[in-house]
Amino acid sequence: MTVVSLLNPQQLLAMPESDYMNPAQQAFFHQRLLEEQQKLLLHIDALKLDIDGGEVSGDEADKAAREEDLRLLFRQLDRESRLLPKIAAALSRLHNGEFGYCLETGEPIGLPRLLLRPTAELGIEAKTAQEMREPHLRKRG
Repeated sequence: MTVVSLLNPQQLLAMPESDYMNPAQQAFFHQRLLEEQQKLLLHIDALKLDIDGGEVSGDEADKAAREEDLRLLFRQLDRESRLLPKIAAALSRLHNGEFGYCLETGEPIGLPRLLLRPTAELGIEAKTAQEMREPHLRKRG
């Protein structure tokens, strides 16, 4: 078994295009996805503890503030919980040799995009086309 040392983002970006998704790059993203997954699981546990923080005694303003806090916590918990399957899917694509390639076109997604969003499934062009087809994904300006 070959031991691959992990790169930093600058080293990753400095590599030639012909090295796209070589073992060192795969190891980098594998580690990054695992770290993101672990961080997310810890944060989800912390959010659950905050939600279970108990009843608030006090006046109506205190209760209203707690209800608003709970609403925001539930929203954040929902958003972060939906990210876990995306990380699992990215790890699966990495294992299958499909990571880093657009699911629609098969073209490389690109290292800069993957550094920003390692769970990306589509290249920029395919993602833009998807947003144009699906009105709920369009950016509101």
